[in-house]
Amino acid sequence: MLDSLSASLTVASSGLEAQSTRMRIVSENLANATSTGRAAGADPYQRKTITFDAAMDRASGAQLAKVKEIGVDTTPYRVEYDPGHPAADKAGYVKLPNVNMMIEMADMREVNRSYEANLQVVKQVRSMLGMSIDLLRS
Repeated sequence: MLDSLSASLTVASSGLEAQSTRMRIVSENLANATSTGRAAGADPYQRKTITFDAAMDRASGAQLAKVKEIGVDTTPYRVEYDPGHPAADKAGYVKLPNVNMMIEMADMREVNRSYEANLQVVKQVRSMLGMSIDLLRS
């Protein structure tokens, strides 16, 4: 029983770590949603993406959530006419990041729920381990 509880704790902690990284990526995207290039015609901030993979933990025999890759979104930049902007090209157009605030907010909500679910598993396992120790004492 303790092995399965330990494996549950290992899986949940890997989920917490993965979702924490995902939250950092979403936060970077939100923080840079309006970051344009520094020079005229330069490319702005490019939205980051994250992919996960399952990895076998040999010690516990459990599948763990691991960050596979942090990449960039290749969707085209938004373009806006603003000839007075320092990053505007000769035609007066400014390239804006390919960050969609609605998608990022939805991702943030999903990350938050996933993180809370993993945290709840950790709390339940700790409680069950405590009860097991109490039973062994009696």
